Amino acid sequence: MTTASLTYKNIHNRFKLNGHHINLEEMFYVAYCYVKEGEPFEQHVGNFLLDWFDEKSYIELTTSGSTGTPKIIKIEKQAMLDSALATGDFFGLEPGNTMLHCLPTNYVAGKMMFVRSFILGLDMKFVEPNSNPLKNIDEKFDFCAMVPLQAKNSIKKLNEKKIKKLIIGGVKIHIALEQELVKIPMDIYETYGMTETITHIAAKKVGEEVFTVLPNVKVAVDDRECLIIKAKRISNKEIVTNDIVELISDTQFKWEGRYDNVINSGGIKLIPEQIEEKLSTLIPRRYFVFGVDDDNLGEKLVLYVEGEPMEIDDTVFSVLKKNEKPKEIVFISKFKNTATGKIMRKDSLKTIQ
Repeated sequence: MTTASLTYKNIHNRFKLNGHHINLEEMFYVAYCYVKEGEPFEQHVGNFLLDWFDEKSYIELTTSGSTGTPKIIKIEKQAMLDSALATGDFFGLEPGNTMLHCLPTNYVAGKMMFVRSFILGLDMKFVEPNSNPLKNIDEKFDFCAMVPLQAKNSIKKLNEKKIKKLIIGGVKIHIALEQELVKIPMDIYETYGMTETITHIAAKKVGEEVFTVLPNVKVAVDDRECLIIKAKRISNKEIVTNDIVELISDTQFKWEGRYDNVINSGGIKLIPEQIEEKLSTLIPRRYFVFGVDDDNLGEKLVLYVEGEPMEIDDTVFSVLKKNEKPKEIVFISKFKNTATGKIMRKDSLKTIQ
């Protein structure tokens, strides 16, 4: 069967779920069993499989809500299939490769792991999503996807070469974690994407700065220097993002920050993510910087730190330029997060009494 003739109802004859070959008829049985008798994480899988193999040409997905109100969007199943094929090409996945699935399937990243497995013919072990997915795993796998917290808690097992290729997404990798990951002798990638792009459309090896797009994807920038994604197999329209990037070529870019987070302080534009990265190994808690209205500067830069008040030595800020130094430090007992672990900055600020 040629790639062009593939449809979303195809199940590769090499596909395995937890060690068992499964055809289309058996897939329905598995789905119904998960829905009726499974644990909550299995029920999400069962519902997704029933949705995937129904007569509708699309799946409804909910966006993360990290920069606004979550919304439901419709994604064509054929576009999800094309995304799976692009991932297979980019990372060199072949029929029969083993894959560990440890992401929640009620979000697009977890759904796509299933799509990749039965379209590409992967031998998939599916386990309950948790913060330490390799804790009780003895087997070795060719491919796995994690969020940064899972990767952080799996450092020891990763050093034992339990995974051949690991992709990490959902949240930007913290520089302290990246410094640990680059020491591990295996292929580890940070991915770039969003629900609207059906997970990742670009990736880079940890330790590198430049993202390279997947097959059949091109990128450009608008007049704000924000990324424009051109991926006809995923979307008929160009996807205009709020991600500020340095464009290297129509296939490569360097991510710099979010346009909606930019602070205009005294006429100088400050990108919070760049400031946060400079402080990343110096503040032992989660934090973010944000612009607050100010009569003199227009906006002043404020550092928000999670937890009870603590002393922060002023020498910590010596790594920053003069106009990047916080004018104030505010402590918030607990940040608000999306389901994938992203800090919801504006919602966190609303919790301040």
